[in-house]
Amino acid sequence: MTTTLLPATRTVAAEARAVVKTYGKAETEVRALDGADVRIDRGRFTAIMGPSGSGKSTLMHVLAGLDTVDSGQVRIGDTELTSLTEDQRTLLRRERIGFVFQSFNLVPSLTAGENIALPLTLARRRPDPAWTDRVLETVGIAGRLGHRPSELSGGQQQRVAVARALVARPEIVFADEPTGNLDSRTGDAVLGLLRHATGELGQTVVMVTHDPAAAAHADRVVFLVDGRVVDELDDPTSAAVHAATARLGAGKE
Repeated sequence: MTTTLLPATRTVAAEARAVVKTYGKAETEVRALDGADVRIDRGRFTAIMGPSGSGKSTLMHVLAGLDTVDSGQVRIGDTELTSLTEDQRTLLRRERIGFVFQSFNLVPSLTAGENIALPLTLARRRPDPAWTDRVLETVGIAGRLGHRPSELSGGQQQRVAVARALVARPEIVFADEPTGNLDSRTGDAVLGLLRHATGELGQTVVMVTHDPAAAAHADRVVFLVDGRVVDELDDPTSAAVHAATARLGAGKE
């Protein structure tokens, strides 16, 4: 199915239009994105899927301002990322974007509480106590704030990472295979947190995953093949995502 743009009345959190991104030159050139178009609704949970080499991680990095593009447009809200300098993109990521990574990316020397507060500390912003309490209650980590990452289980570390991404109230959270290092039960709990963050906290979440069961937690699944968005599902079920991945090869890694 060809991707269509959403109605103008929808509030858009992020958008990529006709984005091209290549790596290497001449014989070694790889076109990771080949005219990719996608719009991310504010306040919804969007999953991005695709086979290995489809460009799904590159698309996330481009939308998050972690990487530049060769051509096309990328926006976060009303801000055009392709016109920003590296310093301006760094500031935008710090002030407006949250991240959850597969490897947790916690600072080993800091406690869980200090890791959660780190985005605010770097931005020299004071935390909102009421919001912080709500986030901690949502992720269920309040009793472990004084522990360092080495003293926490993998699931607890990922809960800290989710809290860190939410506490600064970013416009959008990008999650890159957030359950990849977790067992299925713990992974389901983390996905439930991301689902709760959109449904109850009004957060916008974009998740890259190769797992159809994980994608089924989202409001919408976008499928990439060969650097282009080729299909999407709204209100996905696990069965529907499995069928789509089988048809497109989007679940192969």
